[in-house]
Amino acid sequence: MQGLRWHGRRQLRLDEVDEPQACGPGRAVVEISYCGICGTDLHEYLHGPNMIRLDAHPLTGACPPMILGHEMSGIVSALGADAPGIDLGMRVAVDPILRCGNCRWCRRGDYHLCEKGGSIGLAAPGGFARFVEVPVENLVPVPDAVSDEMAALAEPLAVGLHAAKRGLIGPGDNVLVLGSGPIGIAALLGACMAGAAAVFVSEPLAQRAEQAYGFGATEVFDPAVVDVRREVFGRTARIGPDVVIDATGRAELVELAIRTTRRGGRVVMAGISDTQLSVDLRQIVLYERSVFGSLGYNHDIPRVLDLMATGRLDASALVTGIRSLADAPTVFAELEADRGRHLKVLINPKDR
Repeated sequence: MQGLRWHGRRQLRLDEVDEPQACGPGRAVVEISYCGICGTDLHEYLHGPNMIRLDAHPLTGACPPMILGHEMSGIVSALGADAPGIDLGMRVAVDPILRCGNCRWCRRGDYHLCEKGGSIGLAAPGGFARFVEVPVENLVPVPDAVSDEMAALAEPLAVGLHAAKRGLIGPGDNVLVLGSGPIGIAALLGACMAGAAAVFVSEPLAQRAEQAYGFGATEVFDPAVVDVRREVFGRTARIGPDVVIDATGRAELVELAIRTTRRGGRVVMAGISDTQLSVDLRQIVLYERSVFGSLGYNHDIPRVLDLMATGRLDASALVTGIRSLADAPTVFAELEADRGRHLKVLINPKDR
């Protein structure tokens, strides 16, 4: 079969790779239905290695070249042994977080903080191929009411839902989201579902700003045109937002997030940066603001699927393109040339 493999910075190749066959106990093979292109994938292509290790990963032993792809849905095609709740032919979403199961954090249920952890598609072969072998514990059954396309969105949406949860967003809160890419939109949706009274968004790209309105944003500001801090301050009775979620990881926006949050408010850093941040700690101490990191998700993918199944979460507008695996290298080039062109492109490895 073919797999889209990362060989190094700006080196993506469709390679012939071995198709996973029989698997051992605790393992399963999934035939991929759809796998989304994540900003992390694009970042590895443009600037990597970042999350990909050049040496053998301590948990999986895998090293480049690496099949990318961690936002996936599919059908269980092989099981190494009986697995409660998982059957052959079952439609599943894949929680790509790999964990050792033995460290302090895994034993506490915080598997996303595993000291040896990694991700399928970054620390083990991923979903930009026809088949992928994964741990059975990473499989999440997909409700009948959720399509394969929407199931592939469960992973990125879980990131936003987790960020909203980390920010302790509650009914009546005012929220500001910095950035309305896929993670920003997911954070926007998470804040709305948590009962936020208003969710403001900062986004310079006009197309993405319009999309944010479609997902329920109260108002969207172009930071190149207006002072976002001033605008939100004026719309919150001169108090400021209760919660600011940064979905960009850009150093200057993290600093803005801290200064913009109300006294006693909360900042959630959901974007991953490869730069060091310089922060005026007085802005945190003197105004008793709290800063939370938000890494991925933790048991949030089943929650997203349940919200979809019950009709409370409609994320269909996130999908702005479905392409074949053969087209995947071209899509990466398109995303580099115009980041605002797409929110989420799904790759269908079965489409030739």
